Amino acid sequence: MLRFGVIGTNWITERFIQAAEETEHFNLAAVYSRSEEKGKAFAAKYNSNPSVYTDLEQMVSGDVVDAVYIASPNSLHAEQAILCMNHGKHVLCEKPLASNVAETQRMIQAARDNDVLLMEAMKSTLMPNFRVITNNLYKIGRVRRYFASYCQYSSRYDAFKQGNVLNAFNPEFSNGALMDLGIYCIYPLVTLFGKPEAVQATSIMLSSGVDGEGSILMRYEDMDAVVMYSKIADSYAPAEIQGENGTLIIDKVNQPYDVKILYRDGTVEDLRQPQMQESMFYEAREFIELVESGKRDSSVNSLANSLIVAEIMEEARRQIGLKFPADSF
Repeated sequence: MLRFGVIGTNWITERFIQAAEETEHFNLAAVYSRSEEKGKAFAAKYNSNPSVYTDLEQMVSGDVVDAVYIASPNSLHAEQAILCMNHGKHVLCEKPLASNVAETQRMIQAARDNDVLLMEAMKSTLMPNFRVITNNLYKIGRVRRYFASYCQYSSRYDAFKQGNVLNAFNPEFSNGALMDLGIYCIYPLVTLFGKPEAVQATSIMLSSGVDGEGSILMRYEDMDAVVMYSKIADSYAPAEIQGENGTLIIDKVNQPYDVKILYRDGTVEDLRQPQMQESMFYEAREFIELVESGKRDSSVNSLANSLIVAEIMEEARRQIGLKFPADSF
């Protein structure tokens, strides 16, 4: 059993714990919260009777946990992850891995210096139907375009319009549409096709200083990529990878369940694989298996891929004028 500490007592942490418990190699050993009351209330939900800490260094400095799952605000990821890794703990960190490229590089260096595993918790690229995409990409011939859209009207946007700026729309926490939703379009692109040659971004900025929605055009040698994301409007468009022989259609880029190829001759090949577990199960299993096998990098959610994604998002933010306190540009 891998003993986990969790940072964050929100709904995403609850979902992760539920999914990770399905691996049967997960033990919730500790909970960190700035509020002892919230920490105890969260810990009380679980039969493992986890210890509660309001001091993160105290949680990771001893022999209570082997690994830490980080689901705190984006602006805290780097500082907390590096602290954990400097105490020899493996880290699974929610996306985006960090606020910017410099923080990402520092995190990667800390993982190497301390010989621990660091992995970005991007669930979609580890789900069964993303592997289907990877294994069947050759069937559509030379790829000419990648298109992905993740536009979801935020449950916090109405409050924002009433003058209540919650964390999701606060640049102090390294938030916004690109960091929250756009990354779901970019990470699969990088996993499949690597680093683009050029990035061109545009966005709609909100009064708080973050982006409400945006689009990015990326150029590769023989193809281009178009991604669209929004927290202020909905979209129901599937993702597409367009090739000269056919087009891969993916129902949801953020969690693919339905994948098929529409060939130029009109035939359709259904590629979807059954998925019985909760969507976050696969990232938890990947992380735990890597730790148990002594590996220090994922072949899919690799440190190299996470760094490229950070570079793309930082360049996009530079172009649209979205700057966080952690930035130096």
